[in-house]
Amino acid sequence: MYNKKILVAGAKGMVGSAIVRTLLSRGYNYILRPDHHELDCIDQAAVRSYMQRQRPDIVVIAAAKVGGIYANATYPAEFLYDNVMIAGNLIHCAHEAGVERLLFLGSTCIYPKYASQPISEDSLLTASLEPTNEAYAVAKIVGVKMCQYYSKQYGRSYFSAMPTNLYGPGDNYHSENSHVLPALLRRFHEAKVSGAKDVVVWGTGDAKREFLYVDDLAEACVFLLEKYNDNMHINIGSYEEITVGNLARKIAGVVGFTGKIINDRTKPDGTPRKKSDISRITALGWKPYVSIDDGLRLTYQDFLENSNNLRF
Repeated sequence: MYNKKILVAGAKGMVGSAIVRTLLSRGYNYILRPDHHELDCIDQAAVRSYMQRQRPDIVVIAAAKVGGIYANATYPAEFLYDNVMIAGNLIHCAHEAGVERLLFLGSTCIYPKYASQPISEDSLLTASLEPTNEAYAVAKIVGVKMCQYYSKQYGRSYFSAMPTNLYGPGDNYHSENSHVLPALLRRFHEAKVSGAKDVVVWGTGDAKREFLYVDDLAEACVFLLEKYNDNMHINIGSYEEITVGNLARKIAGVVGFTGKIINDRTKPDGTPRKKSDISRITALGWKPYVSIDDGLRLTYQDFLENSNNLRF
């Protein structure tokens, strides 16, 4: 596989750049990593033209429109349209170009809001979704099903991976549109710098989340590209689960904020619990390595070193 041409769509984002780093570290040198100007994944004609010109052997779809509770609830039309188009264009045009192997990255938000814990792959489409990110989840389900159907109908090796909540170098730290962990990291950092006496955290703090360091995800993706031979979607997680309240306290400690943490109970918690069952991928021989404590330290270090280039 080392001589294969690999296209990483979304290579400039947090997930895509981590996958590129891991591929390079493993000796994969023929990597296409176009930015948005070189490959507009929402434009089908542009995607088709790029695929026909480049003829990659393998495609990894890390491109997506992503955001936290606020962004998902405020812009559901864009989250649905953009992500459906990204999945549809890349998967279909990859098929047209004869791409032999494709990995589509989804999210564990595809599973029902009240799915049995830990959440297994079989729980997909068994009940209703979390309303605050339903549009994003529906779009990701489209991608999952496209991989399965193109594999079944055309004999392709297209499959999907469902990572849990991700964080790490190159994250989006936008004050309103980012996910909970980078949003809190920025909030506590700014509170420390400004000398604020308190920081407000959305929700009760009781909701439980599982977080995966992005380089662990990248290792899992390359592992699957090398070893996975099924079209069933597969979960990628960290084993670790933490309440949002405890996460806020850990971030405050890493950042050095010593003020008060206030929970705004008028804001939504989102899904009460979302722990993924990763027994299928661990049975294949993969496991995560970076703990939440180590991951937070590495992420904050990256935040401080690259704050001028990060998305705010």
